[in-house]
Amino acid sequence: MADRLVSVGIDVGTTTTQVVFSHIMVEDLSSGFTVPRIEIVDKRIVYRGQIHFTPLLDDDAIDLAGVARIVEREYAQAGVAKDQLDTGAVVITGQTARRRNASEVLHHLSDYAGDFVVAVAGPRQEAVIAGRGAGADVYSKVHGSTAGNYDIGGGTSNFALFDQGRLAAASCLDIGGRLVQVDPATRRITAVVDKTARLAQFVGLDLAVGQPADLARLERLAEAMADLLAMSLGLLPKSAFYPQILTEPGRDVVLPRPLKNLSFSGGVADHVYAPPDGGDPFRYGDIGVLLGQAVRRSPALAQVHRFAAAETIRATVVGAGSHTVELSGSTIEYDADQLPLKSLPILKLSVAETANGALTAEAIQNKLDWFQVDGQRPAVAIAFAGPRSPSFAQAQDLAAGLLAGARDLLAAGHPLVVITENDLAKILGQSIRSRLPGRSGLVCVDAVRVEEGDYVDIGTPTAQGRVLPVVVKTLLFA
Repeated sequence: MADRLVSVGIDVGTTTTQVVFSHIMVEDLSSGFTVPRIEIVDKRIVYRGQIHFTPLLDDDAIDLAGVARIVEREYAQAGVAKDQLDTGAVVITGQTARRRNASEVLHHLSDYAGDFVVAVAGPRQEAVIAGRGAGADVYSKVHGSTAGNYDIGGGTSNFALFDQGRLAAASCLDIGGRLVQVDPATRRITAVVDKTARLAQFVGLDLAVGQPADLARLERLAEAMADLLAMSLGLLPKSAFYPQILTEPGRDVVLPRPLKNLSFSGGVADHVYAPPDGGDPFRYGDIGVLLGQAVRRSPALAQVHRFAAAETIRATVVGAGSHTVELSGSTIEYDADQLPLKSLPILKLSVAETANGALTAEAIQNKLDWFQVDGQRPAVAIAFAGPRSPSFAQAQDLAAGLLAGARDLLAAGHPLVVITENDLAKILGQSIRSRLPGRSGLVCVDAVRVEEGDYVDIGTPTAQGRVLPVVVKTLLFA
């Protein structure tokens, strides 16, 4: 018998805000004589909301009340109540994540949307979500090859590479259709983002607010943007300007294997796949149409086989609603009254730091100082790979080290939250519980991989309490 999770995806992007609802089916695929093997067996979109322009108060602030009204209307239209939700994600993307009140908006929507709806902001995370929503992961798995997706929106272009279904790389460039805005009536430039103005200057173009929207000049700018996308994929030599276009300085994409297949999603993508329709290229008040056409014509990008994305403009919101959640292992140890847990920062331990209990305790105590705020220690999730087949003695030693290292967390009233990659949560959790002081809480899960700098949400139990839904995310605001 399959369990059904009701999931929401909310994407507040540079240009548009969207909502979708999905059903995620979870089932035990094991026989009655083996350890439970709980997996997601189906994901189905059951409601696609309208595409709304993201409401802004000014160039630097999101209209929180306006966004909330959009979300409320879509919930009512879908006939879904907050208490029906099991999981999902609120995603603040592109230039919107750089508005001064982006964190406030994210917090408000997360609270509105339910007990376990995560909030995600961060360009690499967005790239992965959009890539999965566009179907690049499935395409790479089916074809046994590498497949990438470039999600080109209003403010950023997010790239994710999948190799035989597995995520292999992710990055983001400050390239988008809304970075130059044009009044469709007067055909004059009304806004230019600083970095885009510098790009124009680099390629020999004079671009300023108030100028006529010269088609040839803006087509040349769009071609320069398309070239930067090609540079990021190793299809053109990188120019001196290229490092400046990275959304996260110094975080360039590294392709572990050559890119064989490429799709496009985001608001610009429809103009990549479709030939020019003869309409006004500035009808949306920006250069999105020109950018899509430049990508379509780019000889460099044409070197890679282009395939149709499963979703274009809705790729991120579909990914947020259907592809952010994963399941813990089914042999785990937890206190249900500690759940759900939201936005726990990851304290990552290396293999060397978990070699014995003394090293583990010392490493945790040293790293806990990184998370201290105003003299207070917030809750954290302690994560590491762990041995593949631990002996009883190993589990006991590791449990002792974890408890010794986390004694200040437990004294502050926080639960001990442990995340391992390998299958050892049951034996490790039971070893911890036998030593756990007083009424301290415990959540110990496995089969989840996280990295330093990530955050994690752990939801309430599903599949008759045998697994926990987990979302790994990044929180990054400029």
